[in-house]
Amino acid sequence: MSKVIFITGASRGFGRIWAEAFLERGDKVAATARNIEVLNDLKAKYGDAILPIQLDVDNREEAFKAVSKAASHFGSLDVVINNAGYGLFGTIEETTEQQARQQIETNVFGLLWITQAALPIMRKQGHGHIVQISSILGIFTLPVLGLYNASKFAVEGLNETLASEVKDFGINVTLVEPNGFATDWAGASSAQTEPIAAYDGVRKAFNDSATEDVFGIPQATVPAILKLIDEKNPPLRYLLGKVGLPIAKEIYKGRLTEWEQYADVANAAHGK
Repeated sequence: MSKVIFITGASRGFGRIWAEAFLERGDKVAATARNIEVLNDLKAKYGDAILPIQLDVDNREEAFKAVSKAASHFGSLDVVINNAGYGLFGTIEETTEQQARQQIETNVFGLLWITQAALPIMRKQGHGHIVQISSILGIFTLPVLGLYNASKFAVEGLNETLASEVKDFGINVTLVEPNGFATDWAGASSAQTEPIAAYDGVRKAFNDSATEDVFGIPQATVPAILKLIDEKNPPLRYLLGKVGLPIAKEIYKGRLTEWEQYADVANAAHGK
């Protein structure tokens, strides 16, 4: 059975690839972008199956209007995919107030506005699936991506909570956690701080670690995303790529070791 899917950031990268995959198999797609002219070819090919919607996710009013428009147009809203976002590259000391606020505004608040807009519709329907595009950098961190890491950690906490709040309404929540993929996320879709020379070594080590073999092929994610949105009982967390799990295992092993090392101190701090 075809689904009605609302996806943000459909102009490029994962959003574009997935939107076309949904359309190709017969789903109906409300595809948002800041510039919807880039969706003209999909509109020409798939006709009424796609509803392009101009949207800046930072604008809460626009976000609510876009979700409402999609639901009214197609008559329901089965899946919402919050894909819009970008990466801010630079150390924490280098980050300006405006850069920090903008990173959180788009990656966290933009996602929140779309989610808040979709929830009443899905509650009324008695079903729905909210798919939040997080990152392996919402599980562990890398230097030079501090504010991006922070935004994805926020997305993880927000949606783990959300999942527990809405499960009785028949609404599922999934955090998709990709490792690096060869999209333009680190190119045209990214922003850069003004470098401080003291961090040149940190920056060089980071750049040297970004070898080609750690980046997945974006088109290869299509079967995984189709499987996810077709799951009757989808998982809360869903890795994409082969890099995340081995590192996450080591990170969590280290965290447990450190917590246990100070368990006596923690217990004494409880006071009773």
